[in-house]
Amino acid sequence: MRHPLLRKNLTRPVIREASASDVDAVKACVIAAFETYTERIGKPPAPMLLDFPAEIEARHVWIAESSGQIVGVLVQYETTQGFYIDTVAVDPHLQGTGVGKALLQFAEQEALKRGYDSIYLCTNVKMTENQIFYPRIGYIEYERKFDGGYDRIFYRKQLVKK
Repeated sequence: MRHPLLRKNLTRPVIREASASDVDAVKACVIAAFETYTERIGKPPAPMLLDFPAEIEARHVWIAESSGQIVGVLVQYETTQGFYIDTVAVDPHLQGTGVGKALLQFAEQEALKRGYDSIYLCTNVKMTENQIFYPRIGYIEYERKFDGGYDRIFYRKQLVKK
């Protein structure tokens, strides 16, 4: 089945804060992006289990829209350890088109705007693709631990004001 937003037709995504009316589309995007890892991990990845209405109400969720459709989701917020990217999800048909990069760049700018000089995130140890991707874009591994029921690798990136 052809996705309505083929790579060549994808317009640069617009990133906006999610609203209550986006809950179903946000959840669908996250599940589609992460369900491929369920078998590898042995259970649903943590992003699939988020309380999306609560996260949206807390103003933690941002979406990437293209041609009126949600093509990516970002969950980010401040913690006692800094500015945290909880989830970056991209419609599987559009992975590799720059949507995830746009969301990560947005998160970095948001962290700077809020006064942070770094940003951090984690990935499951079984999501080996991320262990190649994050270091390639400037994230440095700083910790591995069992956290929230998952084996995780934590990464941090120093930010530079432009």
